[in-house]
Amino acid sequence: MTTAPLSLEHLIRPSSIKEGEPPVLFMFHGYGSNEEDLFSFAPELQTEFCVISVRAPYPMEPFGNAWYTINFDAADGKWSDDEQAKTSRDQIVKFIDEACETYGLDSANITLLGFSQGTILSYAVALSYPEKIKNVVALSGYINENILSEGYTTKSHKHLNIYASHGQVDQVIPPEWAQRAPDFLTNLDIAHVYEEFPVGHGVAPQNFYSFKKWLNDKY
Repeated sequence: MTTAPLSLEHLIRPSSIKEGEPPVLFMFHGYGSNEEDLFSFAPELQTEFCVISVRAPYPMEPFGNAWYTINFDAADGKWSDDEQAKTSRDQIVKFIDEACETYGLDSANITLLGFSQGTILSYAVALSYPEKIKNVVALSGYINENILSEGYTTKSHKHLNIYASHGQVDQVIPPEWAQRAPDFLTNLDIAHVYEEFPVGHGVAPQNFYSFKKWLNDKY
């Protein structure tokens, strides 16, 4: 299937389901990467999924893309542009609606899979708009409460399912940032799994097989 000219660049692997509206899994890459990165997982994921890997909207020099700016030279340490992140959050929501309509996908059966900055945005979308999302696979990221929509705590999150994992020796995003997620999700009545693996900022093979099994158990 060729990609349609939607608001965000993307790659797509069609579902094996030929009738009706198939479930969809959206992928969101990390800072400085592109839509080809996580798309390498697609051949190993359930064929029932339509897999759509999305390119972040902000180009970087000399290459790569970002969901929001990170200034590593800030005087008080690393600084993230939360306002830009909120804009990307809502761009993702718009894109999800566009893609479901354009490609004939099941808007009630949406899974988000993110890595690093893509995970931060996946959390932001799912927690801000839980009525739109069914499952989240959150790899090597954390929940940034500053980019969640106002009033998100008044919404029902009970139907959300979240798989989160992190590297025990991650030097990019400290494990303790990710370790806050279970309590946060519990307080919102969100069913979740949190795992750690003996790796840095990446996805170990055992991590891949673990979240793949988690997804298999959901379908």
